[in-house]
Amino acid sequence: MAKKKSIHYVDNKQFLKWMIEWREECEKADEILPVTEDIGECFLKIATHLAYRPNFINYTYRDDMISDGIENCLQYVKNFNPEKSNNPFAYFTQIIYYAFLRRIAKEKKQSHVKNKIIEREVYDSYVTMDGDDSVYNIETIDLGAFLPEEDVYKPKKKESAKKKGLEVFMEKDT
Repeated sequence: MAKKKSIHYVDNKQFLKWMIEWREECEKADEILPVTEDIGECFLKIATHLAYRPNFINYTYRDDMISDGIENCLQYVKNFNPEKSNNPFAYFTQIIYYAFLRRIAKEKKQSHVKNKIIEREVYDSYVTMDGDDSVYNIETIDLGAFLPEEDVYKPKKKESAKKKGLEVFMEKDT
């Protein structure tokens, strides 16, 4: 029995064809033209499907992540060179993936600053009632004071792999 060919949400061959046609049009016009609707639709599909991956699905700001990914694709579309690569799907997926990571880091940083403000009880809310003539002094908040002592919102670097086998014995002798 023949294996069924899977249907992908973005046809890479067609996407490459559209990218080549768009580049040729840009060269003829001697300027960067807006991308076609088909190319834009591919960007949207890639970003939307990537947002449903398990490592991105539970974020409340997923729509912002998708928007950032599409924006970055439009920003770097001119850098795709069909002579070097015939896989625009992979190229733009990487762009969107890193846009997602940047948005997550940005949101984590904002959340951390907000939590620090609440933790230090600097943000005070005053409610005045009719007839209250008191003067309240609310100090301005310096957000620089609330940045973390360590970079808790940046991705952690992976530690080097544990040594195994002869490497362990070789290290002990030196």
